[in-house]
Amino acid sequence: MAPHSSSSASYSQHARTFFPRQHIAALARLQDDVPPLVPEQVRTIIEQEFGGFPDVAFATFMDAPLASASIGQAHAATLDDGTSVVVKVRSPGVVAPVQEDLEILQNLAHQASRNWAAQADYNVEAIVSTFAATLRAERDYLVEGRNAKRFAQNFAHDTGVHIPKIYWSTTTSRALTMESIYGQRIDDAQVTGLPVVDRDRLTTTAAKAAAQKIFEDGFFHADPHPGNLFVEATGRIGLIDFGMVGELDEQLQKRLGKLLLAFSRNNPERISHALLGLSVNWCASDCGGLRQDMADFMQQYRGRRLGEIRLAPLIVEMVTILRTHHIQLLSGIALLTKMVTMTEGNGVGLHPGFNLGEVLKPYARPAGS
Repeated sequence: MAPHSSSSASYSQHARTFFPRQHIAALARLQDDVPPLVPEQVRTIIEQEFGGFPDVAFATFMDAPLASASIGQAHAATLDDGTSVVVKVRSPGVVAPVQEDLEILQNLAHQASRNWAAQADYNVEAIVSTFAATLRAERDYLVEGRNAKRFAQNFAHDTGVHIPKIYWSTTTSRALTMESIYGQRIDDAQVTGLPVVDRDRLTTTAAKAAAQKIFEDGFFHADPHPGNLFVEATGRIGLIDFGMVGELDEQLQKRLGKLLLAFSRNNPERISHALLGLSVNWCASDCGGLRQDMADFMQQYRGRRLGEIRLAPLIVEMVTILRTHHIQLLSGIALLTKMVTMTEGNGVGLHPGFNLGEVLKPYARPAGS
């Protein structure tokens, strides 16, 4: 049964670009070493939410958690008709301290925006605001349930992707009941040891699903780390944990398509223009200097197709160039960048020859198309 948990593996892959290894290791321990709730606490929450102890609300309910995280933990259970489910229970007392921490963080961001000159390159207040909204949504399991339902509708006709069903009669803001996912984590040895042809199919399926979320649905899973993706016995990919999501409007989707097209043509001037279209301050500095820096940077990719370029290191370098020119990207781009780099990291971990750019090529199109 797939545990509803969080993993630091994919975060660590990409965080190395920004933080020292010892800091990453410490943060990973904070994420993974979460003490579980005692059974009495869980039973009290179930009683408060559903008017009866677990043995009343469910046919069976396992006291030992499948997984624990900072906001809550997951338990295996069965419904009266025998259906296997996973019940996520929010930890008591988590709302107030999270709210207090977010207020402190937002105050710090506000102070930084007024007193720290370098913040002009980061759009700190907007980034913190996006993070705060995402974290608040993660605390409400009704929001996560609605997100899962929306993903299920978007992938209703995709036989390669499995979105678990939500059981609304036993779902509230503090407890979420969803269909169990059976399979191996996408980074498990049993999966990474599959024949190349099978691993190639899995990475392509996951990448195409990510591309659909971005360029067709405008609604994406923003936390696709290996602990949230499972390979079922049928070869289908099961996706869990829908608390962290992002949305893109049609205009932003078109601008992203324009950026991919500029990359596919290796045109530094068009790349610069497309990136400025994703910024909040358009051209706060010498645009000619930006184009020149972009041209110098893109020299290393001369003669290479979009499908031959690793996106994660490219994105990191591009953001660095933009900050050098004091250009701030839209706050929502940070969440999208996280999703893209995680998706590529998962793919490369499963199949070293995988390249996300190849899957995204069909979406490289002019803004008006």
